[in-house]
Amino acid sequence: MNEIVIAPSILSLDYSNVSAQLEELKASKAKWLHFDVMDGHFVPNLTFGPDILKGFKKACPLFMDVHLMVEDPKTYAPIFIKNGADLVTFHTEALDNDLSRIQGLLDEIHNLGAKGGIVVKPNTAIEPFESVLKSCDLVLVMSVEPGFGGQKFMADMLKKVEWLKEKREELNLSYRIEIDGGINQDTYKSALDAGCDTLVAGSYVFKNDITKTIEGMLA
Repeated sequence: MNEIVIAPSILSLDYSNVSAQLEELKASKAKWLHFDVMDGHFVPNLTFGPDILKGFKKACPLFMDVHLMVEDPKTYAPIFIKNGADLVTFHTEALDNDLSRIQGLLDEIHNLGAKGGIVVKPNTAIEPFESVLKSCDLVLVMSVEPGFGGQKFMADMLKKVEWLKEKREELNLSYRIEIDGGINQDTYKSALDAGCDTLVAGSYVFKNDITKTIEGMLA
């Protein structure tokens, strides 16, 4: 079984207090930082570019988990890897759920020296992507509609997590199972019980005591 990892999302960082919150993160048991890239087209929000990632990489030694919510992940994946992404996940929907294109981008990410994985929105079934699971270091299940933080957790998405866990065992694979959206004191246990080993948490971490909140989820 994979070690449980908490990946605080910088979408919810207090940008009037960045240095202090990054210091708290570095002193906590968080090992990853989740970096949401939104282009204002694929999702109705605009966030961070590669230079921001480069700055975070310099200021914080955590593993950089970059989630591309963009229309053209093939163009942007190499740019974010160059600027410090350790892992890049991209939406299957951005590539029209085309297995050949998805496999090609996973291969390119790996060839550039990073880890790679796929993401599915709530209305996208996970089962059609079984053939690319062998090339995924991580599969990210969205438990809210991507675009904004602070949304309510969609518990029915845990069925995808359970399926991914079963397939991982059946196919003897080792990909991580990550969930993103609405993770808090009431939902994180359900996610872990369903088979998640990587939890993206934004508001829950940054609006509370960072160290205690992360430790609580790992207890």
